[in-house]
Order: sequence, then C-alpha cells, then structure tokens
Amino acid sequence: MNASPPSAATAPAIPADATPVMAQFFEAKSRQPDALVFFRMGDFYELFFEDAQKAAAALGIALTARGSHGGEPIPMAGVPVHAAEAYLAKLIRAGFKVAVCEQMEDPAEARKRGSKSIVRRDVVRVVTPGTLTEDGLLDARGANRLAAVAFRAGQAAVASVELSTGEVEVMSSGKDGVAAALAALQPSEILVPDRLFADAELSAALKTVGGLIQPLAQALAEPAAAEARLKRLYGVDTLDGFGALTGAEISALGLIAAHLETTQAGRTPALNPPRRAGEADTMAIDPATRASLEIDRTQSGGREGSLLAAIDRTLTAGGARLLAARLSRPLLDPARIEQRLEAVQWMLDRRDLRRDLRDGLKGGGDMARALSRLALGRGGPRDLGVLRDGLTSGEAAARLIGAERDALEGYPAEIAQALTALLPEQNPDLAAFLDLLRRGLGAELPAQARDGGYVAPEIRPELDQARLLRDDSRRVVAALEGRLQAETNLALRIKHNAVLGYFVEIGAAKADPLFQPPFNATFIHRQTLANQVRFTTVDLAELDARIAQAAERALAIEVETFEAWRARAVGIAPAIQAAAEGLARLDVAAGLAEWAEDAQAVRPTVNTSLDFDAEAARHPVVEAATRREGKPYTPNDCRLDGAGAGSARLAIVTGPNMAGKSTFLRQNALLAILAQAGSFVPARRLTLGVVDRLFSRVGAADDLSRGRSTFMAEMVETAAILTQATPRSFVILDEIGRGTATYDGLAIAWACAEALHDVNRCRALFATHYHELARLEGRLAFVTNLSMRAKEWNGDLVFLHEAGPGPADRSYGVQVAKLAGVPPAVVARAREVLDRLESQTASPARLEDLPLFAAAAPQAPQGFAEPSAVEHALADLDLDGMSPREAMDALYRLRGMMKN
Repeated sequence: MNASPPSAATAPAIPADATPVMAQFFEAKSRQPDALVFFRMGDFYELFFEDAQKAAAALGIALTARGSHGGEPIPMAGVPVHAAEAYLAKLIRAGFKVAVCEQMEDPAEARKRGSKSIVRRDVVRVVTPGTLTEDGLLDARGANRLAAVAFRAGQAAVASVELSTGEVEVMSSGKDGVAAALAALQPSEILVPDRLFADAELSAALKTVGGLIQPLAQALAEPAAAEARLKRLYGVDTLDGFGALTGAEISALGLIAAHLETTQAGRTPALNPPRRAGEADTMAIDPATRASLEIDRTQSGGREGSLLAAIDRTLTAGGARLLAARLSRPLLDPARIEQRLEAVQWMLDRRDLRRDLRDGLKGGGDMARALSRLALGRGGPRDLGVLRDGLTSGEAAARLIGAERDALEGYPAEIAQALTALLPEQNPDLAAFLDLLRRGLGAELPAQARDGGYVAPEIRPELDQARLLRDDSRRVVAALEGRLQAETNLALRIKHNAVLGYFVEIGAAKADPLFQPPFNATFIHRQTLANQVRFTTVDLAELDARIAQAAERALAIEVETFEAWRARAVGIAPAIQAAAEGLARLDVAAGLAEWAEDAQAVRPTVNTSLDFDAEAARHPVVEAATRREGKPYTPNDCRLDGAGAGSARLAIVTGPNMAGKSTFLRQNALLAILAQAGSFVPARRLTLGVVDRLFSRVGAADDLSRGRSTFMAEMVETAAILTQATPRSFVILDEIGRGTATYDGLAIAWACAEALHDVNRCRALFATHYHELARLEGRLAFVTNLSMRAKEWNGDLVFLHEAGPGPADRSYGVQVAKLAGVPPAVVARAREVLDRLESQTASPARLEDLPLFAAAAPQAPQGFAEPSAVEHALADLDLDGMSPREAMDALYRLRGMMKN
C-alpha cells in the first residue's frame, strides 16, 4: 500500500522571542502539522526545520540555516516561486502533502499599518495527489481522481471526484467489489477511515490498486457529520435532489467533502452533482486483469503499448480522458452501448465532415480544467481564454454538424446531446458569456490577473483613460521638460528612478541659477551628486502622482474586470461543464471513427445472449506493431456460447510456446472491452453477449512485498476467478498449474477446467501445455479443443499463428529453446532426454478414470455442527457501524431467534 509518508515533525510551539515572520510560520505549521509548509518570502517559498530537511533530501536542493531557535540554527531550504510547480510535482510524487502559505497583501499595504508591520500570510491550499488542478502538475490526457471508501451496515461505497474537471461519482458494492471499483477509477489518492485498516481483506484490496492511501479519522465518516459537510459543499438544504443515497454513499462523499474543506482553505470547487453508479452498470475488471490486459497502461507503467494508446485518435484533453474512462468501465446495457456505436457509425459514414470537425477540435483547449482553476481562485486570464476558445470551437462544431442534418433520420442520441450543450441558441447565458469574452479579452493573455494587459480597448472607458495617461506619460513629461527648458534657458532633463520618482536633473556647474530668484520659487532642491543636481517642481510632483496612480488604477480596473468575469463563469459552471462534455463526446466519436477506418474495424452486435462469436479477429495492439514493421497479422476466429447451444462454452487452447496462445486469449478479452465501451472492433464480425465480469490469469509474476511466490500469486488470482465468475462472465486462463510439480499442476488445471465448465458455467479460454486436458472434450458436454498451428521445416520451427480445431500434438519446447539461442550442446541433450522420456511407458495416472468435477457441498468436520441461524445473524452484524439503539434492537432480535 502506498501509504502517506510519516508526517513532517511539527514545528516547535510559538516561542515568546520569535520574530513576527517566524511566528507566522509557526502558526501555519500548527494548522497543517502533517504537511510541508511552503512559506512565501518575496520571490521564494521557504521551508524551515524538518520540513526543510525533508524537502532538501527529496528535491536535491541546498539545505542552509536562518536565524536560531532554542540556541540552534533553524534549517532552511527554498525554491523560487516561478519554478514552484516543478518542485511541487516532485514532492507530490514522493508522497508528501504541501501546505502553501501565501502573502495575502502587497508589502506597500503592510507598510501603511506602520514601518514595522509585516505582510499578512495565510494557508491558501494544501496540495495532495488527488487535489491537483494546475496543468503543469497533471497529465492533460489522463484523469486525476480523489477517491474515498466507506462501510455502513455491511454495505460498501466508493466515491470519487475529479477536482480539475468537477466530475463526482459514487457507487455501492459489496466488500469484494471495492478493489474492482477502485481499479476502474485509478485514483491518485484514496481516503480511508482508519477503522477499516483492521479489515485484512480490505487492506489487501487497497494494496492492489495503487495511489496514495490517506487515513482519516472514523468520525469524519459518520453519516450525520458527512451529510452536513456534503450539504455545505453543494450549498443545499437537502440531499434529496441527488437521489436516494445510501448511508455508506453519504459517508464516502462526506470524506471527500471533509478533505476538500481542509485542502482548499474555504474555496468551493465547481462540482457536478454526484452521479450514482452501481455494480450492475459497468463490467467488473479486477486489478490483476487490468494489469494483465494492459488496458490503459502496460505492465511496465507506460502508456505506449496499451490498448488505449493503440486506439486513441482524440484531439482534445477532455476527449482523451473520456475515452480512457469508457475503456476503464465498459457498459452492461446493450441500449446504451448501441447509442455510442451509433455515434461512431454516423461519424464513420461522413468522412469529409469528420475531417473538418477534427480540424476545428484542435484549438478547443481544456475547458473543464480551466473552469475548475477559476472556481478555486487559481485561474487567470489564460483560463478565460481557454473558455472562449473552447466554446468557440464547440459552437463551430455544432454548426458544422447542423449543416449535415438529415430530416428523416435525425442525429444519434450521443451527438444530439452534444449539440444541445454546444449550440448558443440552446444556452442563452452561455452565448452571452462567450460574446463577452470575445469582445472583452485582448490578444495577449498573461497567466496571472495581476500582470494586466488582458482587457481589450473600449470595454471600460475609465480603463482606457487610465491607460492613456500611463502609456502617454513620455509625451506629457517631454512637453513639461520643454517648457521648463524654455523658461530657464538651461539644458535640464526630466528623469525617473524608483527612489525619487520623476525629477529634474542638471549638471552641477550649471545648477546655480536654479538656486537663485526667480527660479528658486519653482525648483525645489532634492539631491546633490558629484556631477549632477536634482530638483522637483509642484507640476512635476503632481504629474508623477497622476502617472503612478494611473498605472495602479489601470491594473485595479483590470483585476476588478477579471474577477467579474471569473464570477460569471462560475455562475454558469453547469452549462460550461456540459459544453466541455459535449465537445469531448464529439471528439471521442470522431476519433473512434477515425481509428475504425484506419484499422478496418467493424461495428459489433451486442445483446443479452451468452454468445461470443468473433470472425477473423485481431489483437489491436499487436496488429498495430506488426503493421509498423510492414508485416501481416494473422486473424483468428473464436466461438463460445455460455448456454452451450451453438458452440462450446470452454475452449482448451494448446500449442507451442511463441505460437500466439497468450495473444489469442488477450485479443478476445480486448474485443469484449472495446465492444462494451462503445467502440468498433478489429474483426470481420463480432456478436457479443454482454460480459458482466472479465477475468484474466495470463503471465507469471510474483508478489514478494506480500510474501507470495509466483505460484501463490497465480493461485490467489485463480481462486478469485472460481469464486466470482458468473455464467455471464468471460475468463481467460493461461498455463494454470505450471508453477509446481507436474502432477500437482495437471491436477489443479484439470479441476479448474471442470469447475469453470460445471460450476461457473462461463465462457472461457483455457491455454495449457498439459495435453492431457484435451481429453475433457470427450468427457464434458460443452468443451472444445483449439490449437495454435506450427510446422517443422528443414529442422526449424515455423509458427503459423493460426488457431484451428483440435489439440496440438506436441509443445515443441526443445525447438523453441533452439530459437531462443540455447547452446547447441544443451539443445542436443534435451532432445536425447525427451526421446527417452517419450519412449517410456505413459504416466501411471489413469486420467480417463478421473470422475467429473463434483460440486457437492463440503461436509462439516466431525464434531462441529452446521452454524445455526443465530450464528449466521450474529456474523452479519456490523458491530462498528451500529448505533447504541441498533445494537439493543439486534440483541432482542437474537434472543427471540434463540427462543424459537
């Protein structure tokens, strides 16, 4: 488990002799004792005490000292403000929380309170992995979710928020569904009530998911407190508008609300209402299966080489994130899947429109994340520019599609929903805001509002006047300089510096007349240098003040204008979020159509049967790799029927190593994911009965951190499959039992195959080198044999990569060893030993006499009675989650059961 690191040592209590600045640091640290405090000091963020020591070690920066505390130097480290994002990213990746303590006013404002006054500072946010919003800290094409887990009355709930886009989800599940739900979300940070760590099963599930585990006090998950926080977060008096949330769901959402209250320092993010999902809505894919199938990341952790990378043709960040979300959580409802497929088909049929649409999407920007930064007070003029450009692209896309309207057919539902969100006539407030941004924003937009220069001319007349005086000061000063030269007939100049402001300067040798009447009444002496003398005049002092005030006034008006526009954006946040989602949907539909055309993918038929009928199917990732090398890819058929009506439900796949068994298994699993995600599939044809759970046990890997050997890890994953697979599931298993002795492994593989066929009754592909399993075809009703073809040619092994009916006659292991470069002497010796073994009598084990797998209930051990109804009821009680009243009611109920 990636648990949060030990908290940085709390800074000492505020000492009586602390300087005012250090007193501010101590106060900030006392509020965030488990975070590193980035303390703003001018152009640097400084860290002190153990914060400095930890940051210096993690960032590789210098550790120095400043002042003393308790007679010892205070350790100090610092990073420049302009480069802070890069350092923040490194600390967050290292597992630290960072509290940012900012200067809340200009030093000039502080000086107005007295010469010894210091700048006011406060913690403006706490940065954690799940609460990042800055583009520089995020993967633009990937989600960054904060998740929370809660249990209540025996029910589990998982909630998540994508703070950078405002998406909120919550779902209920059983305890065994928590790992799959978290794996689908792939959160960067998971909030867990500390009481749950006592649950060994849940702790083990959390270890498989990844992300920083953040323990929180159990009190934060109590339903009453969680409900109050949730109401505050959304500014509502009741949660009824969010649907019938369960107690566990409210607790999980309340944990997120509590975390946001702490980390965002009172700022309210722009969040969508929580969208409820359930285990019955999406395909369940456990963490081991996700890793095995490399859906969005390869097993080495990179994106390249994954299914997502192979099919991703999206052009916007929002579209990329939506595509990744769809692949992570394929749908179970054929009607909703059909809606997505219809949108892809519509785009595929209109190549010219698709090309023009995709050209327009390239300038769309990331509206969802820009809006989030604006809502949290971290955005700037460039984020308003992103909204302007994104809404403009959305409007252009909607107009383009509108020109293609077919009055008889209309639009697919997915595209119609996008048009509704993007067309200005459908959203008057959004249209007015877009018009304001188009007129009001200048061409060059700075990152920060305080930099100025982003409000266009003729928007605020008073701003234009202030700018005129500020920018035309040179002409005004030159005119005054000319007048003074004419009046005195002296070669004086008007200059400016930061100390004196504007002043009149003249050479020391020529300055004497200005000290004499009548000029001494006009010129006021300011400074004498070795070669120059400096003066001022009443007119010059007034002009200096007006120019300085004009610059300040212009900036103040711009900041005021920005804040008004920011507030307006936040006020119509739901409409902007809907537009961002609409643009992402168009991008995904067009991108999948583009990929389908490139890959010659076809539209699958998805229904409620138990069929899996793939004709001439290909592995999308492997095929893309072979195409880049200029090589052909060999497609293969696969037909399974969970009902056993049209074909077998279990296929035993044999063949030599390197022949493509694992690729064949994975490609069929990936077809199910693609089809139920709403994508076309690389095949000539695919008919798919909806898969509720997908399981993959392919490849060998140990889990040393949890004390598991390769074989133990394999057995744990196999156990999960055999206990969780349903008749609607799809299972791929590769070489079960290979990690132990031959007879043990064969026995386990045989028993697992029988269980999948007779007990789970699911569609399954079972690859093995135990050729004895081929006999199951004649012993079980719905089993078939498939083999990956290979031929020997002139002493060499040629792989055909074709899956054909019937079992393989041999494994060709010695030939594969030769191909791998094993020394010839070793290969020759292996052939000799193999020939001798094959010539000996067959195994004494008479496999044909093995009984079919019997799923009889296990007998209770002698001397132990079957648990009574009272014991069952007692085991089901959620003791930690019960109120005193609920506990008393339970006791009376149990006593009543005993009397009966």
